[in-house]
Amino acid sequence: MNLAHLLLRQARMAPERHAILNGTQLAATHGQWAQRCQHLARQFQAAGLQPGDRVALFMRNHVRYLEVLFAAWWAGLVVVPINAKLHVREAQWIIDNAQARWAFVTADITSDTGDNLTGLECIIDVDSAQANALWQLPVSPLDTPITERQPDDLAWLFYTSGTTGRPKGVMITHRNLMTMGLAYFNDVDALAPQDTIAYAAPMSHGAGIYAIPHLMAGARHLVPPSGGFDPAELFALGQQVGPLSMFAAPTIVKRLVDHAEAAGLSAQTCGRSFKTVVYGGAPMYAADIQRALRVMGPRFVQIYGQGESPMVGTALSRQHLQDTAHPRHQERLASVGVAQTPVRIRVTDAQGHELPLGEVGEVLIRGDSVMAGYWRNPEATASAIQNGWLFTGDMGCLDADGFLTLKDRSKDLIISGGSNIYPREIEEVLLHAPGVAEVAVVGAPDAEWGEVVVAFVVPQAGHAIDMAALDALCLQAIARFKRPKRYEVVSSLPKNNYGKVLKTELRQRLG
Repeated sequence: MNLAHLLLRQARMAPERHAILNGTQLAATHGQWAQRCQHLARQFQAAGLQPGDRVALFMRNHVRYLEVLFAAWWAGLVVVPINAKLHVREAQWIIDNAQARWAFVTADITSDTGDNLTGLECIIDVDSAQANALWQLPVSPLDTPITERQPDDLAWLFYTSGTTGRPKGVMITHRNLMTMGLAYFNDVDALAPQDTIAYAAPMSHGAGIYAIPHLMAGARHLVPPSGGFDPAELFALGQQVGPLSMFAAPTIVKRLVDHAEAAGLSAQTCGRSFKTVVYGGAPMYAADIQRALRVMGPRFVQIYGQGESPMVGTALSRQHLQDTAHPRHQERLASVGVAQTPVRIRVTDAQGHELPLGEVGEVLIRGDSVMAGYWRNPEATASAIQNGWLFTGDMGCLDADGFLTLKDRSKDLIISGGSNIYPREIEEVLLHAPGVAEVAVVGAPDAEWGEVVVAFVVPQAGHAIDMAALDALCLQAIARFKRPKRYEVVSSLPKNNYGKVLKTELRQRLG
C-alpha cells in the first residue's frame, strides 16, 4: 500500500483533468502532477535516499506542496510536515529529531530571522531557480515504479507539542491515512471530480491530508494566491471556480461569517462560494455555529480527531446540525458528534474501565486511523496506546445516541485559533527572563480565538517586570502565535500541599 498509487490512478484515468490551481490559474493537471512527482522521486533515488528516509516540508501553503508530498511517497520516503508558524530554531529541533535528510522550504519563513537550517544534505527553496528547473519538465511516460510500502509503513511524521515542552513525532502510516481518506466519504462529505478543496488552513496539518480524499475523487486542489486565509479572497474564488470545500478552525469560520454578514450576502449567495466547511481543532460555541448556519446556510460539518488519529474520531454531520426539530438538538450542537465509521469511541475512568452513559471520563479511540506510536519515544507510546486504545487526554461523556460531548482536557493544552499551544514550553522561556521568580501560563476564553495565552508572573524580590522584555524573549525563542497576549503580575501562585500550581484557580481569576 502506497498513497502515491492514488495519484497514479487519477493520472491514468483522466490525465487532462485539472488538479492543482493557483487561485484561478491552472498549475497542474493530474497527468502533470504525476509526471512531476515521478521526476522528483527519481531525484530522491539518484541522491541515495532510501525508503523510510525523512524529508521535511517547512513551507507555507504553496502549489508545490502536494507535488513534493506525493513525490516523497512515490519514492517510499516519509514526509515530516513542519508548521510554517514555527520559529526556525523550533523547526531545527524537529528536523534533528526526525533525522531528516532533505528539506523543502519557502524562503519567506526563514528570512524574518536570518537563521538557517543545518544538518541537511539538501535544502530546496520551492520558489528558487533550482526548483523552477526541476518543475519545468518535458512530458514523459509514467514508467518509474512506485516504491512498494506496507500498510503499516510510516508515511507522515507529524510533530505535536507535548507537556514536556518538546514536540513528539506522531507516526502516521499509509493505512492510517488511507482510512482517513475513505472515512471522509462516509462520515464527512460526498465528493465528485467537480469539487474543489481550498487550502486556507496550514497544509502541514489536517488541511493538507484532506488532499487524500479529494484525490481519491479526482477533485481539484486550490491554493489561494495569498497562501492563507482571506475571507474576501475565498468568497471571490468560490464564485469564480465553483463552490469550495475547506477545513477551518472555529476562528476561521467566525471570520467567514463576519465577512458574509458585513457584505450582506444571502445564504444562497454563500452557497455559490462554499460547498462544505469542515470545522474542528478547537471548541466551537453553540451560538457561533447557530449564527454560521443562519448566515451561510447548511455548509458545515464538525469533526473531532487528534494528530494521533488524524481527522478521524467523531463527526457532527450537516444533517445533525440542521435537525432543529430533534428534542436534543441543543445538546447535539454542543457535542462533537458520533464516532466515525472506522473507529470506536469509549469513555473511561483513569484505570481504563468504561463509564456509564453521561459520566465524564477520558475519551479513548480505537481503529485503523490510530497512530503507530511516537517516534523514538517508546515510553510515551506505551502511555498513549494501551490494549489498542488511544488515550486522548480529552475528557468527555457519551449519551444514549452515541454523541460525544467534550468537557475539559486532562492536559493543560491551550488551543488558540486552531493551533495547539502547551504552557510548559512558554513557561520555560519566561523563567529565563531577568527578575522572574515563577511563572504559570494558562488559556483565557476569547470569543475570536477560542483561547488566548495569559502568563501569571511572580517577580523576584526588588525587581520590576519589563513586559516588553518578556515579549522580546518569547519572540527570540518560540513562534509568535505562542507568546502571551497579556501578563498578570502577582505576588505568588496558588499551590496545593504538594507545591503544584493550581491552574484551575488561575483560570477562575480570568473569568
